[in-house]
Amino acid sequence: MRAMIVPALDARLEPADLRPPEPGPGEVRLRVLACGVNFADTLLVKGRYQVRPEPPFAPGGEVCGVVEAAGEGVALTPGTRVAALVGHGGFAEQVLAPAAACAAVPDDMASEEAAGFLVAYGTSHLALARRARLRPGETLLVLGAAGGVGLTAVEIGALLGAIVVASARGAERLALAKEKGATHLIDSETEDLKTAAKALGGADVVYDPVGGDQFRAGLSALKFEGRILPIGFASGEIPQIPANIVLVKNVDVIGLNWPAYLRHAPEAMAESVAALLAWRAEGRLTPHVSNVLPLAEAEAALDLLRRRAAAGKVVLRVAPD
Repeated sequence: MRAMIVPALDARLEPADLRPPEPGPGEVRLRVLACGVNFADTLLVKGRYQVRPEPPFAPGGEVCGVVEAAGEGVALTPGTRVAALVGHGGFAEQVLAPAAACAAVPDDMASEEAAGFLVAYGTSHLALARRARLRPGETLLVLGAAGGVGLTAVEIGALLGAIVVASARGAERLALAKEKGATHLIDSETEDLKTAAKALGGADVVYDPVGGDQFRAGLSALKFEGRILPIGFASGEIPQIPANIVLVKNVDVIGLNWPAYLRHAPEAMAESVAALLAWRAEGRLTPHVSNVLPLAEAEAALDLLRRRAAAGKVVLRVAPD
């Protein structure tokens, strides 16, 4: 099978021909149709993610594919199209997935959409509904609001009844955030985030996939008893949290390691995915895939995320349906 692999940490991806893997108990082998590309993949290839596979390996943690073979104890039948969490290995024509991490894909859902659905929407839903306990009428400030996860946070926050303030770079990205339900817009290229957010009354909840200076500004913009969610560090800087501000403002810093739910609370993840798919079926969620590239251009796909040049989800198209 064809794959795009990391030959050594921090090296450019290169093509390889690999032997297709055989599923063990509780696993399925998928023929990959499309693979979502996430910021975590840019860290994985550098050995800077919390999971560190030894090279050579293929990145790619979420896919849409067709079940080709199933291991012992698996109820999924060959031919079923699923979205799946695979950890890594998705930048390839075939990949193994735990059967418990697969969700059947509705017939009307394009494979590119399905490949980018689980991580972005799942992260934002559990972050806002479960971890931050976002309530109707509260103000939600979303940083990096036009990125893969940020845009889903805008959409889900609005569905949960929040007043959404979207911060992103440039008018085009802010227009996309407004389309997804943002009430107020802050251009992070031309406006001071802290000043602009405070002028709107501050935030009850801040959703931050960016880190660095934006985390500090978001923390300063929190209302009394507000909550801030560090989701990721797309800026490249992991901020240090000043405990005195947390104390003085009576605020919560709430972590989210979304993949950990698969291991520690799989029922919570399953309920979340079911709710999200139901919302999509009702037309209340409209996933935005901004860039679709062929497997051979996987390095270019990663670069889009490194440069924060994508507005929405980046997906690799691996094979036709």
